[in-house]
Amino acid sequence: MLKTDLIHPQLLAALGRAGHGSKILLSDGNFPHGTGANPAAERIYLNLAPGMLRVDQVLVPLLASVPVEAAEVMASPDGEVEAVAGYREMLPGVPFSALQRMPFYETARGPDVAIVIATGDQRVYANLLLTIGVRAG
Repeated sequence: MLKTDLIHPQLLAALGRAGHGSKILLSDGNFPHGTGANPAAERIYLNLAPGMLRVDQVLVPLLASVPVEAAEVMASPDGEVEAVAGYREMLPGVPFSALQRMPFYETARGPDVAIVIATGDQRVYANLLLTIGVRAG
């Protein structure tokens, strides 16, 4: 029996294959999951219905399972959105980069993106790209 709150078998297996420097894309419900990310990345569909699940809901058990050394978000033309402010609170001390839409898509299509987690998050600009860090101790 697992001791972690993360119990999704496909996600656990994908995390086990990823390592330091690999990236995890937590995408909102508007993201083009099929074409907007590395075609070799493992896709995990948690987008059950609009609003289910949200990126921050998936982030909670994920943070208990992997170290994060960096985060990238899709920049909104109207300034930082509520979702990103929440991610900053959940990831204290983690450096953030904001990328415009097309550069974000280019980064998400990169070879280091190992996992794409599709959510039903309806908030605009709620995409989050995490870089896995090194396990301490």
